Amino acid sequence: MIKYTPLLLLAVLLSACNAKRTKNDSAEQPILTVTMEPQRYFTEAIAGNKFNVISMVPKGSSPETYDPTPSQLVALGDSKAYLRIGYIGFEQTWMERLLDNTPHLQVFDTSKGIDLIMDTSHNHTGNCQHGESGVEPHIWSSTTNALIIARNTYKALTQLDSQNEPYYLNRYDSLCHQIQETDSIVRHLLATPGTAHAFMIYHPALSYFARDYGLHQIAIEEGGKEPSPAHLKELINLCKAEDVRVIFVQPEFDRRNAEIIAEQTGTRVVPINPLSYNWQEELVNVAKALSE
Repeated sequence: MIKYTPLLLLAVLLSACNAKRTKNDSAEQPILTVTMEPQRYFTEAIAGNKFNVISMVPKGSSPETYDPTPSQLVALGDSKAYLRIGYIGFEQTWMERLLDNTPHLQVFDTSKGIDLIMDTSHNHTGNCQHGESGVEPHIWSSTTNALIIARNTYKALTQLDSQNEPYYLNRYDSLCHQIQETDSIVRHLLATPGTAHAFMIYHPALSYFARDYGLHQIAIEEGGKEPSPAHLKELINLCKAEDVRVIFVQPEFDRRNAEIIAEQTGTRVVPINPLSYNWQEELVNVAKALSE
């Protein structure tokens, strides 16, 4: 049996009170819903303790194909607003139905103002709001775009909660500084002599990253599907011709074809997770892999 001294008993009571207070504070926070984990990173960085931020697409799931659970659809009704990332498959498939079920929900598009890459080779989005055949949706894999996403998020928060605008402005400025610092680190790494300027990746999630830094991204998948044997042979030849040294693979996709190419070309297979909450860490890891 544990014997409690007066000081230990006081510490236990204070700990219990703090835990209860934290739980109650979290319950009292208004809810913001975002589409995915990298977006939650940006939103929480600005929202601080003023909102409870929830991702519709949970960790480990693909925002291209994810279907929300019934409990998520019910919980969405408690949200004060929805911040969408822009053109990812989940939003194109579900946004209209989500709004039909929650007509009170305010929606903010955090991709507003981004110079979008039009992509007709991969069917990411279904019907595109721009009226084009497709938009490359992975806008968050870019420091340039991240600054725009942060600005749009800051504007949404101040519209939802104008009385705390100075609080959001301070945190927004801090986030912008972190994004700019990330950009400096990436540029420094990519400026290393001998850095590879072409890379392969199974699913083309680094299109905006490649545009930011003048890199050549080569996708393994063909039209959003497994490459044919003939296309796989072309990729092996292209890998050699472009001096590709790194093939990135993501946890949501089979790495078998990447390993086949790597065996034939002597390139390294490097796992990355562009869907991670740890946005800064992931971008730096990509740059490190290219610079090694």
